[in-house]
Amino acid sequence: MTSVDAIDRQIISLLQENAQLTIQEIGQKINLSKSPVHERIKRLEREGIIEKYVTLLNKKKLGNLLMVFCHVTLDKQTRETFVVFDQTIAQLPEVMECNLVSGTFDYLLKIVVRDMEAYNRFYQERLSVIPGILNISSFFVMSEVKNTTVIPV
Repeated sequence: MTSVDAIDRQIISLLQENAQLTIQEIGQKINLSKSPVHERIKRLEREGIIEKYVTLLNKKKLGNLLMVFCHVTLDKQTRETFVVFDQTIAQLPEVMECNLVSGTFDYLLKIVVRDMEAYNRFYQERLSVIPGILNISSFFVMSEVKNTTVIPV
């Protein structure tokens, strides 16, 4: 396991809030010169603590207004069934998140589509036809109360 100290945590927190901050800006905020900041960021990247930098988009402005959470139950809880499901779901761009969970169902999916018609098409043509699915329960988001990508460090 890698060691992350207090300065690393400050850098990570700043980058999570705004990945476009320059090394100089980060250094000014944490009172450290550019060279050590740069070295720390490169180490965090090498060690996989910082996986990648992304651009977050406004779903509503893009017309992707419908967010759906689905509980998916498989007909068998075998390694082979899980592998087939995982590989198939990984190919569906509408699925923003897929998590294997404990409890009364197997997977929790977060799906974003343009509207109910698009979800119905996705459900019928792409999701429900995945081999091994026993049951799908869909929950439609009425209001997004909190959405963040910031992990507390």
